Amino acid sequence: MTRLRKWQENCLEQAKSHYLSHRDFFVQATPASGKTLFAAELAKWLLEEQLIDFVICFAPTREVVAGMQRTFSTVLQQRFGNVIASVGAAYTYQAMEYQSEEFWDIFKNFHTLAIFDEIHHCAGHDPLLSNKWGQQIISNIQDQATYTLGLSGTPWRSDELPIALARYSNPEGRLICDYRYDLQSAVNDGVCRAPRITLIDNPLIRLVEEKENTESVRGFSCFSQLLSESPVSYEDLLRHDDILNAVFDIGIDQLNAVRYSVPQAGGLVVATDIEHAHQIAEILHSKHQSYVVVTSKTPKAQQLIDQFRHDSTRWIVAVSMISEGTDIQRLCVCCYLSRIRTELHYRQVLGRILRKMGTEDREAWLYVIAEPTLRKYSQRIANDLPEDQSTLQTKKLHDRLTKSHAEHANSNTGSETENNDRPLVASDQNSRSELQINEPSLLTLSFSQYYRQYLLSLI
Repeated sequence: MTRLRKWQENCLEQAKSHYLSHRDFFVQATPASGKTLFAAELAKWLLEEQLIDFVICFAPTREVVAGMQRTFSTVLQQRFGNVIASVGAAYTYQAMEYQSEEFWDIFKNFHTLAIFDEIHHCAGHDPLLSNKWGQQIISNIQDQATYTLGLSGTPWRSDELPIALARYSNPEGRLICDYRYDLQSAVNDGVCRAPRITLIDNPLIRLVEEKENTESVRGFSCFSQLLSESPVSYEDLLRHDDILNAVFDIGIDQLNAVRYSVPQAGGLVVATDIEHAHQIAEILHSKHQSYVVVTSKTPKAQQLIDQFRHDSTRWIVAVSMISEGTDIQRLCVCCYLSRIRTELHYRQVLGRILRKMGTEDREAWLYVIAEPTLRKYSQRIANDLPEDQSTLQTKKLHDRLTKSHAEHANSNTGSETENNDRPLVASDQNSRSELQINEPSLLTLSFSQYYRQYLLSLI
């Protein structure tokens, strides 16, 4: 047996006992704690006891499916995948609706263990109140599989629909987990890194709005006030070159500090969309940082992710590609620059930098703009941690903005970079507000009449 962590051993014993009288087992274990290895060891035991013939896994992305296939092949020491004489295979949830009747007959005609990674993607307890994946589970697996194993690091849904195969208390409606392993326990046990979350803010902001022949000037003491009392949106902040430059100065400094002792350490940038990813890539290029960009439009994106997993490139810039379940242990710094503001997504991204590489690898750093909703989620995460490991700080950008603005203005865009990929051109500057720095502690945002009307039309 592979050497298991204490929580995996305990969960394995509990699952063995549970399956003596129940069909379904639900595990909530914090992201990066090792759910896949636990699942593979459970499958191995069921196969050795001749309680099942096959193992069928489902997961939200191809990257996670590939990781499951690698882990199960190693633990089971058998073929695992779509090849002859396989003991099982893994598929994406998206592939469910394209499977033939012959595929679903496996659950009817053989003893099977059905494993659902990040099962919160599958909603519903009945066909009328389910999403597509939940309907497939209800129709083809729920009453057919010999055993089911539901896994989730963040077991809730933004639409508040029930999770497929899950049980809830009555009348409170709380999710009942057969085994729970939270972030506080994982940090205490040394299983996960302790996250150091930094909220990026600015203490003095001047907004200049020009309309016809008049000009109005308003002051704001933080991004939260700016966002609530002006037409400036959170996404406008995400796309400002000067703010991005300042954020990356902080992130690069931290990554440099880590790489001093761990040369292969890497950073993750979660971008809003493809255009945004290209804008970020150009900034990283100007700062002489090696990077790779992966989006849904990137050719051979999965191969690039796998290559990044094993090389020493500093940054990976991703749009919806490095999310839940993706295992890249060397990631330890993250700049969260996505427009998505759900707690589910935020915690899943945080999980990408919590995997440890050794016993002395104890901390991870996440940088995020101090938008009110993300501030609230950050505080909840801090509250989940042991007191001596809870770190949530706010960093003011005044001096950083001045420094990055000067460097950006004087940078030589023809400089050599560690990255072999050709940097992509940033988005049109006319579609963003002009940002000027007049003094170290003052951030000035100037909006023309056209741009102000454009902003208002989006609200």
